[in-house]
Amino acid sequence: MQNNKFTNMALVLLSLFCFIASSRAAISNKIGINYGRLGNNLPSPSKSIELLQSMNAGRVKLYDADHEILHLLSGKNIEVAITVANDEISAIASNQHLADQWVYEHVLAHYPSTKIRFVLVGNEVLSSTNTVQDMQIARDLVPAMRRIKNTIKSQGIRNIKVGTPLAMDMMETTFPPSNGSFKPAIRELMIPLLKYLNGTKSFFFVDVYPYFAWAESRANNQTGIDLGFALLRSGNMTYTDPQSGLVYTDLLDQMLDSVVYAMAKLGYDDVMLAIAETGWPHDGDENEFGANRENAAEYNNNLIKKMSAVPCNGTPARPGAVIPTFIFSMYDENQKYGPATERHWGVMNPDGTAVYPVNLTGKGTPSD
Repeated sequence: MQNNKFTNMALVLLSLFCFIASSRAAISNKIGINYGRLGNNLPSPSKSIELLQSMNAGRVKLYDADHEILHLLSGKNIEVAITVANDEISAIASNQHLADQWVYEHVLAHYPSTKIRFVLVGNEVLSSTNTVQDMQIARDLVPAMRRIKNTIKSQGIRNIKVGTPLAMDMMETTFPPSNGSFKPAIRELMIPLLKYLNGTKSFFFVDVYPYFAWAESRANNQTGIDLGFALLRSGNMTYTDPQSGLVYTDLLDQMLDSVVYAMAKLGYDDVMLAIAETGWPHDGDENEFGANRENAAEYNNNLIKKMSAVPCNGTPARPGAVIPTFIFSMYDENQKYGPATERHWGVMNPDGTAVYPVNLTGKGTPSD
């Protein structure tokens, strides 16, 4: 009985920590979804916002700051992430007036009736640093973020975080998680970014896809990573990090904690994590194994339960942490290039029906 009493007390305290962490930073563990529009068969913005509401989406992430969509989201109980385009970064970085103008046009014109909570400057900026122009944009990233934040702060707004989504190709090593480190070529860019995020108590947004890690391991090794481990399947298997001793039950936690350890190696062990993109493709080319509806449904529904749990799960290196999460994506986007998987990440069909059962609340059973 004594042990049960301590266990119950620990659960209450963990639940309280989850609530405090959420309220203090004006965040919650409601699940969000990415609303991409690179398709010629997609519903209108008004229909899409209706669909978001019917799905009980807690958040939506836009790859731009479209005025029509932001207007349609006015008065809706959906938190919004908007994006500054990559090709706008350098100009904003060099000119506070342009930063002011961007914020006035895309934030103040809609806030607070539209619940803008995140301004994301660029998208996967550090994935392309091969050309002089790309490197310049990468160097201008933090100055642009700082100018955008300065304008927001000057308006007395305290509940909008400024960040930037980065892809896992920023990592030199991810396994074991405690060995996680950033690529040497971008470490000089990463330090000022981490300093900024830490100073503003913002999030390190990461695009993290266990599907790609699993598929790559399978291509390189006949067995590779266990599929259930990649799909976040409960009770499937565990892995113990030989250096940290932390026990992992799924691949997503491993990947996230590799970023945690990489940040710590640069002197920043307290920057919060957010997932800007994650998901599983429901179709692909013949050689793209594992891309099917069954796996996509299992991954996304397991993800939702994991990230919306109360008390918050966090990760082995960050137990109890709130990790804002956006599923990729709302629709299939048939105008994307590349292998077939690139066009088959959507959870909804253009006619408003579900590609497979999914429940964004994490409560009850998934529904069509």
